[in-house]
Amino acid sequence: MKASVSALAVAALLVAGTTAIAQSQSGQQAQPAAKQAPPTAAEADAFVAKAEKELFDFSITNSRAQWVNSTYITDDTDALAAHFGTIGTEMSVRLANEAARFQNVEGLSYDTNRKLNFLRQGLVLPAPTTPGAAAELNEIATRLQSTYGKGKGTLNGQPISGSDIEAAMGTNRNPEELKEMWASWHTNVGSPMREDYVRMVEIANQGATELGFKDVGALWRSGYDMEPDEFAALTDKLWTQVQPLYEQIHCFTRAELNKEYGDEVQAANGPIRADLLGNMWAQEWGNIYPIVAPEGAGDIGYNLTDLLVAKDYTPEKIVKTGEGFFSSLGFAPLPATFWERSMITKPEDREVVCHASAWNVDNVDDLRIKMCTKVNADDFTTVHHELGHNYYQRAYNDQPYLYLNSANDGFHEAVGDMIALSVTPDYLVQVGLLDQAQVPGEDKDIGLLLRQAMDKVAFLPFGLLVDKWRWGVFNGTIEPEGYNAAWNDLRLQYQGIEPPVARSEENFDPGAKFHVPGNTPYTRYFLARILQFQFYKAACDQAGWTGPLHRCSFYNNKEVGQKLNAMLAMGASRPWPDALEAFTGTREMSGEALLEYFRPLSAWLEQQNKGRQCGWK
Repeated sequence: MKASVSALAVAALLVAGTTAIAQSQSGQQAQPAAKQAPPTAAEADAFVAKAEKELFDFSITNSRAQWVNSTYITDDTDALAAHFGTIGTEMSVRLANEAARFQNVEGLSYDTNRKLNFLRQGLVLPAPTTPGAAAELNEIATRLQSTYGKGKGTLNGQPISGSDIEAAMGTNRNPEELKEMWASWHTNVGSPMREDYVRMVEIANQGATELGFKDVGALWRSGYDMEPDEFAALTDKLWTQVQPLYEQIHCFTRAELNKEYGDEVQAANGPIRADLLGNMWAQEWGNIYPIVAPEGAGDIGYNLTDLLVAKDYTPEKIVKTGEGFFSSLGFAPLPATFWERSMITKPEDREVVCHASAWNVDNVDDLRIKMCTKVNADDFTTVHHELGHNYYQRAYNDQPYLYLNSANDGFHEAVGDMIALSVTPDYLVQVGLLDQAQVPGEDKDIGLLLRQAMDKVAFLPFGLLVDKWRWGVFNGTIEPEGYNAAWNDLRLQYQGIEPPVARSEENFDPGAKFHVPGNTPYTRYFLARILQFQFYKAACDQAGWTGPLHRCSFYNNKEVGQKLNAMLAMGASRPWPDALEAFTGTREMSGEALLEYFRPLSAWLEQQNKGRQCGWK
């Protein structure tokens, strides 16, 4: 999945460390410090105001340094990114430790108390107070991300870049070439990171303990307006709701792959071979829809990639179309600087981090996306997703610095995906990509829903397990000598997939997924898959839609845009149930809207899978 980069994300979420403890240089015996009076609410107010200004000012310079490093990877830009990252990390944990002083002060205002908690909880990798720890942590974090950005796999023995190998995995149907690409990417990119990752976990856990958390995973889970264990239980509850639908899709897909490739490549029972699913990480399966599309029900009447090519779309035109959707809801156009400063396509003259992300560099209106956009259906959807981040960033840009974020990180990811759900055949007609005569009838609904589910539902277990692995790594239940085995065990347990080649502890397969070396918490993407359907159903209800949920498009509905903007503009100023209620009318995250969307498909899959041995244990 994709990442958004707001000022708060750059300043506090990349990595965080602290300054060294001041030591006496005189050689004289230190005198006992005078007893300090307990801090007051007024002092807490003053501290928060000062901290917000300091973070705001620094975030702009740091954002620019990180942008240059991501779009122009050299040893020098690595060093600059690490330098500014170190300054930011020292600042972030210094402020976190200072914020902890006010934790039990009586009479704190709502805003001051909430912002103090953000200062304590908003770190991803906190360094301990050991001298040099912040610098070491930043150097490791920068090196891990650059290792990923410069990584290459091979195809027929020839090097192939990250963005190209992603595209090739989506279209290649040769099982031997798929195996080569999968194995070379995971080995070349992931394996060199292992030693750095072990050390990074050690340092960050020390920092989390100093801040009063059990470990880094507990710190991450504390940022959801509930206790860390309560949040983990919520994710398990949501997974339990949607798991039966995933297992039906897995069962059907495995049977079709077995027909396509035979028993020697894909067995009729057990797990699915990871490289056969059209995606390097088997996280979204839509690229193999042509293989699994059932005769009669599977043809949806058009191929979006073919439509884009036939209409002479360019990457820039794809972005313009995405902007047009938000404009149809009443949002203001993107600023001119967006088009001047964004990286929309991959430069040919340098190494870059192609992984898509959205930025607001100045915390106001310097919105940008960073993508290596190709003219295909996947990137058409990704553009809508990334612009969702940008419009969210701009909607809350009047909030105080510590509220420049979404209600929770799943909200940020869900907004663009909600827009993408509205990219229905009728919408494609409205923007001139599809002829009215090509709009599939209701008899094609199963095909449309299956194509969607191959991405949306197939992603759910992967969205959950990435952080389950990291939570285990951080709390020590997964030890370094078992990193890779635990990763592939979780992949088997939740996704029902297995590597195409033998793996060992010489490998570090988690590192082959950007968000692991990039240290981006991943549960947000699982939450986003749930929330986007809740948001989408709410928007369709507001638009007065009465037909099947999956055929709704709220394109060009200004009322939906107004209500959506009202939620977005809240930023992180209120607990996420308040924001959810403001747009959807409920305070509970639930998979029910997702299940309603796919209900016709679920019934169909149960019929198709009769007599099959579903599951993989």
